[in-house]
Amino acid sequence: MLKNSSDYMFTSESVSEGHPDKICDRISDAILDNFITHDSEARVACETAVTTDFVCLLGEIRCREKISNDVIKDITRQCIKDIGYDQPGFSWKDVNIDVRLHAQSVDIAQGVDSGSGTDVEEGAGDQGIMFGYACKETPTLMPAPIYYSHAILKSLSDARRSGAIPELEPDAKSQVTLLYRDGKPVGAQSIVVSTQHIENTTQDYIRDIVDTHVRKVLPEGWMCPEKEFYVNPTGRFVIGGPVGDAGLTGRKIIVDTYGGSAPHGGGAFSGKDPTKVDRSAAYAARYVAKNIVAAGYADKCTIQVSYAIGISKPISLYVNTHGTGTVPESKISDAISKVIDLSPRGIREHLKLNRPIYARTSAYGHFGREPEADGGFSWEKLDLVEKLQKEIG
Repeated sequence: MLKNSSDYMFTSESVSEGHPDKICDRISDAILDNFITHDSEARVACETAVTTDFVCLLGEIRCREKISNDVIKDITRQCIKDIGYDQPGFSWKDVNIDVRLHAQSVDIAQGVDSGSGTDVEEGAGDQGIMFGYACKETPTLMPAPIYYSHAILKSLSDARRSGAIPELEPDAKSQVTLLYRDGKPVGAQSIVVSTQHIENTTQDYIRDIVDTHVRKVLPEGWMCPEKEFYVNPTGRFVIGGPVGDAGLTGRKIIVDTYGGSAPHGGGAFSGKDPTKVDRSAAYAARYVAKNIVAAGYADKCTIQVSYAIGISKPISLYVNTHGTGTVPESKISDAISKVIDLSPRGIREHLKLNRPIYARTSAYGHFGREPEADGGFSWEKLDLVEKLQKEIG
């Protein structure tokens, strides 16, 4: 219950890797990884659409090596198999796949490639605005509602994949509403989880399973009231995945980022190579915001950067510490420009983004993950903290 004017509730949702839109994100990013493996400078903009018994791949590609449609179809089937779809109406074994990828526009290439266009340096692949965000609500410096929404589904997915819960199928959604007092989350007000299951599984059984995993994920004492705990609210979720709903790449951009706790520039990530600032600059903005909070200069921080197609430097850089900053925002902004080059090439080189590290980002969020030894999630590192402290003092 809200006790005073400073109390509020905030809700974020997540979806599992078996959600139709996430199937598309996974396929698009797996194909991107394949092209980058063959050519680290490949240009890829791969979109995927799925529905019952059908997958369509479309977009623009430029790669030094020819990747056959048969290879692309094999990658697509492997993604579907790994997610867990072998159902009537959508199975990795016999789903129809249509590949409609073609060469990248020469007009776009002219602006992106070094030495071409109006700017002789490598330019941004498109215009746009990108946001990054970090806060002290969770150990990963992510907003708590999206953090726990992801964690619930990831816990259920891990159990399904291990064989511990064979009754569950891949498609699932979660929604967590947290109560905030004095700006800090103190517990769950309501929780919604819908998870696909096999025929002849009782609602009570599914509810007990979900309850166990929710309590495993939430801090002690955070569980919502029983009457505000909703599991498969329609009473049945057998028909799911692309049989129940069509999917498209890039339709879960709020799930992919901060769950609505921060602004979003509107550009999706999956299927795009790192010359596309929709992706690389959003990663860089998160990287900068996270390091600012970790360095102790704010309890929460929003970063915005903007770009023009074919232009090598950001058009603008904006810093907002939401009244929690320990130094002026102008001082932080000046320091950012000294510790990282936010040009498209500067971002790619600093974060080492020209590697096949993208399929793993396609579910459970691009942010708030652990940096990996092979360079995955490099934008989650805290290696700017000392540099910022040196510049800011």
